Amino acid sequence: MATRVDSLVIDGNRPGELARFWAELLGWTITHVQDDEVGVGAPGDDGLDLVFGTVPEVKDPAVKNRVHLDLASTSPEDQAATVGRALALGARKHDIGQGAVPWQVLVDPEGNEFCVLEPRPGYTTTEALAAVVIDSRDPLAQASFWAEAAGWRIANQEPGIVGLRAPTGRGPWLEFLRVDEPKAGKNRLHLDVAPFADGDTAAEADRLCGLGARRIDIGQGAVPWEVLVDPEGNEFCVLSPR
Repeated sequence: MATRVDSLVIDGNRPGELARFWAELLGWTITHVQDDEVGVGAPGDDGLDLVFGTVPEVKDPAVKNRVHLDLASTSPEDQAATVGRALALGARKHDIGQGAVPWQVLVDPEGNEFCVLEPRPGYTTTEALAAVVIDSRDPLAQASFWAEAAGWRIANQEPGIVGLRAPTGRGPWLEFLRVDEPKAGKNRLHLDVAPFADGDTAAEADRLCGLGARRIDIGQGAVPWEVLVDPEGNEFCVLSPR
């Protein structure tokens, strides 16, 4: 049995507005609208869908998200155009102490940080979304755990960053970036994984707990999914088989 990445969930106070921002910026499609969540689908079968959920808590602008998105570009002109489009849609440029770097740091309309990268050879097959980046105190250990949870393989390993790639070799990377700060508070962005159609949610949650995850209670009540945290405390869900 195994699990695979299903989606990236982004908490928001106005999920509909946030979903429209990201759909327009990425050129993706809104796939479903419910009272408490809105889905945005990647083109084709190689992407990672985004799900925008409703939470009452407002993001603290003084606290940087531990998970953020990196957007790809094909040229300096394309990078500038993406930044301009993001600003027109409601993003803002943001200073996190990055200094003089070739990428642009912005925040979306609810204050979630993201980067628009300069052209890089490693992101030529990712389409608009280059990577989901997760801060980590031990990138290799985290990547090793998530290779089991996501069903992806370690495809890049450097001293400060380790990247996972989907079996198809397309779509965004899942990258673990070395930081010194430990996790504090609940993440506003988290991954959901799901067993295959013949799998079992509880059994897969048990398997991942055996690899270093643990179950947690965030007030989810009686739901058909399991809520866990990975070895560094990042929340994620094991959904029903699909």
